Amino acid sequence: MSTAIPGGSGKAAVLGSPVDHSLSPVLHGAGYEAAGLKGWTYERIECDAEQLPGIVGGAGEEYRGFSVTMPGKFAALELADHVSERARAIGSANTLVRTDSGWHADNTDCEGIAGALDELVGKRTAIGHALVIGGGGTARPALWSLAERGAEKITVLNRSDRSAELLPLLSGVESDFVDFERDLEPLAMSVDLIISTVPSAALKGRDKELGHAPLFDVIYNPWPTPLATRAASNGHLTVGGLVMLACQSYSQFEQFTGVAAPREEMREALFRHVGWVATTGVTRKNRSSEQR
Repeated sequence: MSTAIPGGSGKAAVLGSPVDHSLSPVLHGAGYEAAGLKGWTYERIECDAEQLPGIVGGAGEEYRGFSVTMPGKFAALELADHVSERARAIGSANTLVRTDSGWHADNTDCEGIAGALDELVGKRTAIGHALVIGGGGTARPALWSLAERGAEKITVLNRSDRSAELLPLLSGVESDFVDFERDLEPLAMSVDLIISTVPSAALKGRDKELGHAPLFDVIYNPWPTPLATRAASNGHLTVGGLVMLACQSYSQFEQFTGVAAPREEMREALFRHVGWVATTGVTRKNRSSEQR
């Protein structure tokens, strides 16, 4: 299975609906410029799950890859001719790469989660007990990443019981599944970190109970979220979703182009575009960010 020829030319695009405000073109465009890839372009294509197979299947040879956002991540996995082990385990794909033998599906969201965790607790810090809020599509790469990192225990907080579908991601890890009827403050105070994968509205009125540990919140618009504000006011480090967005793009860039991603330039371009300033392990907001 061949990959892109380093230094060649091509096109890539993000597929999703809605997609008008996707920030992926900012990341990849900055990467092309920094890497000197003058023959590359990156665009947005409005695409729902039903349309995705036709758009990908009908794409010309100049299209070397697609970034896939919701609602097409499950459809992307299904249409692929080859699937990475992590995409298969997670159950969805956010990356499609053209190869000589068909489309290869991968999931780099887990790299985005890993990058956010590195900023939150450090690359070498062991994770004892993690709390993951939510059981949907973003929770899956979060659980996979925590298990890969060697977390000793993972508690999933969700309104419905999704333990049957999520347990395969937690093989070898002590796990617990709780709902919002639980006394959440003692739970939050007992964990080493929290990953929230749900919209802020889903936690309305619960931030006071939950803001008692270092927090990675996948949301970045608006930022800071009420939960991030509460955690920060209690003295805990918080990391927002822009870090995940940047970190998941690097491997996509490399798989599409065959060229090492200029990571610093891509990240700086993203943060500059939305008016955020990134310091070591801390994300501050200067002005209103644009929606993805």
